Amino acid sequence: MKQSNQSPIYTQIAFDLAAQIAAGELREGERISGRSLMGSRYAVSPETIRRAMGHLSDLGILSIQPKVGSVVLSRKRAVEYVQEHQTSRDLHALKAKLREKVAQRDALNREIDQLFTEIGDLWERFRSSDRSRTYEFTIQPDSPAAGETIGGLAFRQKTGATVVAIRKGEDVFLSPGPSVRLDVGDVLVVACEMSHLAQVSELLEESGT
Repeated sequence: MKQSNQSPIYTQIAFDLAAQIAAGELREGERISGRSLMGSRYAVSPETIRRAMGHLSDLGILSIQPKVGSVVLSRKRAVEYVQEHQTSRDLHALKAKLREKVAQRDALNREIDQLFTEIGDLWERFRSSDRSRTYEFTIQPDSPAAGETIGGLAFRQKTGATVVAIRKGEDVFLSPGPSVRLDVGDVLVVACEMSHLAQVSELLEESGT
């Protein structure tokens, strides 16, 4: 008989006997005798067997009769007991697994929170020193770029910067090509290093922000 450290030995023996009764191996009215033999079978003391029998008697599975011994009383109660015991064990296992998963989830959440904190710290520390950032320039009426195309201005060649988007009123054009014309009021979104801002401003005659 396989034993578990999670419950007393006498209850394990009681469950084993109840399982035999539920399976029909021990029939109603059948006498269970030879406690010393049972003690040898289960490798436990007669007192442990007595407690197991008493437990099954309390459950209405066995009837303990003076000078007769233990008699199988109810297979139905044995089946119910086995089912309840199995459900309890399954529930215990599920709860243990749930506790394990919750602990793993909490550990993962703490790790994620820590990563977010580290990312935030790095962002705050280095965002002002990013080499490449975006800046906006508005084409003014007196700008020599007004009416010119990006390619005609040789924007990339003269400034080292890149026009990543142009806002024309409510419309936004991403990654505009060299043939796109710049009109008064257009807002250029330019990606460049800070060292290139002067060249962009000089070409557009507009101060970067």
